[in-house]
Amino acid sequence: MRFSDILLMSISNLWKRKLRTALTVLGVVIGITSIVVMVALGNGLKESMLENYANYSSMTQIEVYSGGYYSIDSGEDEVRLDKSLINQLLAMEHVESVYPHLSFNVLAKTGQYMGYLNVLGMSQEELLGLDLELSRGSIPDSQTELSFLFGQSVLTDFYVEKTGKYVYWETNEVPDIDLMNDTIFYIFDTDAYWNAQGGSSEDGSAVKQPKKYLIDVSGVMAGDIDDWSNYSGYVLCDIDALEAKLKQIFRKEVIPGQPARKNGKAYDEIFYSEIIVQVDDMENVTDLTKLIQDMGYNAYSSAEWIQQEMDSMNTIQAVLGAIGAVAMLVAAISITNTMMMSIYERTKEIGVMKVLGCDIRNIQALFLMEAGFIGFIGGVAGVGFSYLLSFVINTLVASGDLGASMGISGAICRIPLWLSPLAVIFAIVIGMAAGFIPSLRAMRLSPLAAIRNE
Repeated sequence: MRFSDILLMSISNLWKRKLRTALTVLGVVIGITSIVVMVALGNGLKESMLENYANYSSMTQIEVYSGGYYSIDSGEDEVRLDKSLINQLLAMEHVESVYPHLSFNVLAKTGQYMGYLNVLGMSQEELLGLDLELSRGSIPDSQTELSFLFGQSVLTDFYVEKTGKYVYWETNEVPDIDLMNDTIFYIFDTDAYWNAQGGSSEDGSAVKQPKKYLIDVSGVMAGDIDDWSNYSGYVLCDIDALEAKLKQIFRKEVIPGQPARKNGKAYDEIFYSEIIVQVDDMENVTDLTKLIQDMGYNAYSSAEWIQQEMDSMNTIQAVLGAIGAVAMLVAAISITNTMMMSIYERTKEIGVMKVLGCDIRNIQALFLMEAGFIGFIGGVAGVGFSYLLSFVINTLVASGDLGASMGISGAICRIPLWLSPLAVIFAIVIGMAAGFIPSLRAMRLSPLAAIRNE
């Protein structure tokens, strides 16, 4: 018997029992839909989690700190974040790039407002690589003097100087400050400023007020004042320009936040506040973090706890898939029952085929193909219904507050491209596996007994 003959006979036999075939196919549809939707839910939760983490920190970055608080008594041999360390890190395997950060607090004064601002110096390469969206201005230029790029949330750090009340946090109103155009004075030596507010020194002499500086503004980040991002609360600038400005202001004095020698004098170079190490793959982050820690530095990465969360999500996805598989098991039992009933009804037909010399393997293939067709039809219909159900679920979540309350951004039910064809193949395999035992029974029927059967 040719393959085409078996194929046509399978389709014909299924079509003769339309209601039974339809009910059996419906069971497969429900099973496949359950599996696909459950796996898609787990996949959506996992991808949404990764997207949320990506908004807060990179999963392939390592943050390196010196490990100690800088003071006058710090040892000469204490590990520092300097240019030599950057060269060591760049020479390590799996390290793509290294970015130094220099953080410094300044006091800003404009009109009735003043506030502490966190200035963060970065390399020009990193600033451009951040792909920051700006509402006005541009990224600070490394070829010019120090200029500031304000995060959209910096205004929340300003308070009324006379009352000490933070306008935004107490009244929910944005301070009346134009960061691009208003004249803002910056005080770098904040300790000297507050000492000068005391009036006089112990010997009664007046304390000299620190110098105020005007700094150019290069731009302001886009977004609402309460839109949080990694750098929304910072004042960004070029790190080389910031170093040059600090050396100009403090000259040979110890810069606040910087270490001092045992004799109390300042170092010739400025040490970094932190160093960001960009790794080529998340799988290598943990090993590199341990290696840097063994060098005596504090190193932190989010990859380890993100991996733990991913493992938890994979477990949830597997459990959801198993729940859907239960429905598919029921569908497989239904296919087995349908094929067994078909054999009982077609016993005489099977006997005639054997008497006419039909190969028993062809008889088995006939029933396996019928079971496979049921799986194929149910699989295709189940995948189609899964997309429809996923669309409904995503629409309901997007239209309500459920997604926001769960911290889910975007679609909660996401069907990966590989899942659809795999689901159809799985349905065919399950269908043929369910029809295997009935096909064995059809093979073993006695031809004479089958012909005499009424």
